[in-house]
Amino acid sequence: MSNITIKKIAELAGVSSATVSRILNNTGRYSEETKERVLEIIRDYNYRTNVVAKSLRTNKSKTIGVIVPDITNEFFANIVLAIENYSVPNGYSIFICNTSEDHEKEKMFVRDLEAKGVDGIIYLSGNKQIPEQTTSKHLPTVCIDRNPGNKEIVVVESDNFSGGFIATEELIQQGCKRIVIIKDERDVSPMAERYRGYREALQKHGIPLDENLVVNVKVDVHEATKAVQHLISRGTAFDAIFACTDWLAIGAINALHQHQILIPDEVKIIGFDNISVAQHSYPPLTTVEQDKTKLGEIAAQILLDMIDQKKPQKQNIVLPVSLVKRNTTL
Repeated sequence: MSNITIKKIAELAGVSSATVSRILNNTGRYSEETKERVLEIIRDYNYRTNVVAKSLRTNKSKTIGVIVPDITNEFFANIVLAIENYSVPNGYSIFICNTSEDHEKEKMFVRDLEAKGVDGIIYLSGNKQIPEQTTSKHLPTVCIDRNPGNKEIVVVESDNFSGGFIATEELIQQGCKRIVIIKDERDVSPMAERYRGYREALQKHGIPLDENLVVNVKVDVHEATKAVQHLISRGTAFDAIFACTDWLAIGAINALHQHQILIPDEVKIIGFDNISVAQHSYPPLTTVEQDKTKLGEIAAQILLDMIDQKKPQKQNIVLPVSLVKRNTTL
């Protein structure tokens, strides 16, 4: 008998329907003994909450959408997992939408999520602009590592400026003066802040910015390899590389290996993100660690609070980063 009602469960347990509802929703007051008695009946009769009816009653679907640019990228996958691990125990299901860096696809997903009645959306970094239908309908929204400049949207991000600064200063302190930076060709806030940190570190140590050492590429390991090969072939002198993602760093390492350039003896390298490939590259990669679990957890916590109409204490939450030293600099 799987279609048992809350009223029938209440009769069998000898409590009111309101008490059963409180137990199902984990709200209000009831004894542990009453809870166990009700839950036992629920298990025996295989009771399932009618989600559609409940959403109509509470005006909440208990679902959220997560927009991610590339779910195959370990950095994004780790954040999505953290969002899920926080949201599911709090009673929320997740729709994961992989845009493949396609802005039109992203807008389509937003329309679909709104049609499904999601209670809120989390955006991971990708296109800078947020589809206008999200903000026009005032859907609770949190961005991770993306700053659209909208005061209604909360941003959770790593301290990208500090990351760019400490990576560059580490290379300078090890005697490097000709430091290449390889970064995303798109004007997205995380890369802009890492580049700003790079410039600030150079300025602090009296090293002039050389535009010939600033390399803009599509974030792809093969593109990074080709870019460093091009620097070598045209005779550009450099003694270090700060790559704004670990995959860009791996591409740089590949190019240096192909030209028999020794790492770290001739060229030192630092990446960004500290995904698993950094530890297992050859040589193991020095990189800037982002707390991917915290990024996901805090974004999910803030979104669920916003859905419950709790005003966020801050509109911009910046998480600290740290340098993980390995063999590409030691």
